[in-house]
Amino acid sequence: MNRLKARAASYTRAIETRKAGIYPYFREIQSDQDTKVFMDGKEVLMFGSNSYLGLTIHPKVKEAARQALEKYGTGCAGSRFLNGTLDLHIKLEEQLADFCQKEAALVFSTGFQANLGVIATMTGRNDTILIDELDHASIIDGSRLSLSRVLKFRHNDMGSLERQLANIDSESVKMIVVDGIFSMEGDIVNLPVLVDLAKKYNANIVVDDAHAIGVLGEKGAGTASHFGLTDDVDFIVGTFSKSLASLGGFVAADWEMIEYLKHHARSLIFSASIPPASAASALAALEIIKTEPERINRLWENARYTMNTLRSMDFDIGAAESPIIPIYIRDDLKTFQVTRFLLDEGVFVNPVISPAVKSDSSLIRFSLMATHTKEQIDFAIDKIDKARKLFGFPMEPVEVSLNGRMG
Repeated sequence: MNRLKARAASYTRAIETRKAGIYPYFREIQSDQDTKVFMDGKEVLMFGSNSYLGLTIHPKVKEAARQALEKYGTGCAGSRFLNGTLDLHIKLEEQLADFCQKEAALVFSTGFQANLGVIATMTGRNDTILIDELDHASIIDGSRLSLSRVLKFRHNDMGSLERQLANIDSESVKMIVVDGIFSMEGDIVNLPVLVDLAKKYNANIVVDDAHAIGVLGEKGAGTASHFGLTDDVDFIVGTFSKSLASLGGFVAADWEMIEYLKHHARSLIFSASIPPASAASALAALEIIKTEPERINRLWENARYTMNTLRSMDFDIGAAESPIIPIYIRDDLKTFQVTRFLLDEGVFVNPVISPAVKSDSSLIRFSLMATHTKEQIDFAIDKIDKARKLFGFPMEPVEVSLNGRMG
């Protein structure tokens, strides 16, 4: 057999889990992305969505997409660099810059490509990138594409970060890249201490706010806004595929930084522009976020209620302090079994196993939306408790000091 074909054929895990009836990926949804979805004609509660504010079904967002489709057509047929920049993209960039309180912004095709663009472009061969060990895959891949040296530090451990910084040549460019809200663990980066260290060692900061835009900060402006440190963060990276109810990504920064990215970021120059309907949807969602702060308040009411309930029931949810709540099972096979059981019981959650997390940290990712009701949350928690009794996963509460950071 051809060696490449042999390598592909050697991967049997998906086949085995399908045979066992517990394959948890590419599950077909037959409706819009609301708190309830339909799967195989059956109503299921959705606790696996990143639509934190529930805007993917908002009438204003859908209407904006329809109008853009009518005016501009289905696509731009080229990259932003050449023929793919619409007035709609420029308006969106202006609105995003204002929202993030930065001089300028640049829209990419996805949030993944936005991270690739910043990380692989802004540092060179003699520079150093420092990343949290639990950063998103797009940050890891961006650092691999860079010619720079890459150092990891322990998760949200500022002592570990400082030890790395102290060993770097003072003349080297140093870029620290972190998630704002970590996408699986649900905790928030310790940005105040990180900023102090960046100033001490003359480092730059990139915050990936994929899960924090629309969730943290003034009117949902993100992690830096949440801590009052916007001026101390060099790059704010975001995505449209979560709170902004669309598809695409962006970077907000000083004008000179954005100008440099426009003319050097390969993931921008050699990728097609986001479709007009996507840009219009993001614009409409952004306006709703700014004018309806009660949505963010409801999201945090749901998050606090859920975390308090799960901790009172002795579930192990680690250091969670956001609408992303990991419920640790710490066994890959059991995580798949629990996910299948919950779906059969009418609750959709996402399984997270190694290598996405450490082998002893497998979990179900329980994510909340502003539009969830207390009754829906209680129903889901009751089913998860039923699964715990059936499959026997950990009951080990972790005491966490939030230091006033939540919400």
